[in-house]
Amino acid sequence: MRKRLQHLPAGLIAMAVVLVVTVPIALWRDGWVGVAGDLAGVGLVAASYSVSSLIIAATDLKARQLLMPVALATYIVKFTIIGLAMWVVASAGWGGLRWLGAAVIIAVVAWMAAHSVWVWRAKIPYVEV
Repeated sequence: MRKRLQHLPAGLIAMAVVLVVTVPIALWRDGWVGVAGDLAGVGLVAASYSVSSLIIAATDLKARQLLMPVALATYIVKFTIIGLAMWVVASAGWGGLRWLGAAVIIAVVAWMAAHSVWVWRAKIPYVEV
């Protein structure tokens, strides 16, 4: 399982970098409500990518033939949960909604960039060694 999750540290480091950059801006701009929205957005993205990575890695170990349907279902569920979370927060009228939305977008872009760099630098064999 550990072999299949080697990409996770790169994404989690990217999330830490996003927080280091965005939390002071959110604090300056909208106070602690902005910080809470920022933390919630980055946490939501980090949790969703980490959980989907764990599910996909477990599926790859146990039933490789189900990898594509499970991966697609995982992403559909993940984006549905993020959308529902945004909808609930929007209907509640919480002041941190803008930071939540911005943090989700920034965190997704940062995670994908970190993952792309990791894939580019990884020495992944094309055949089983």
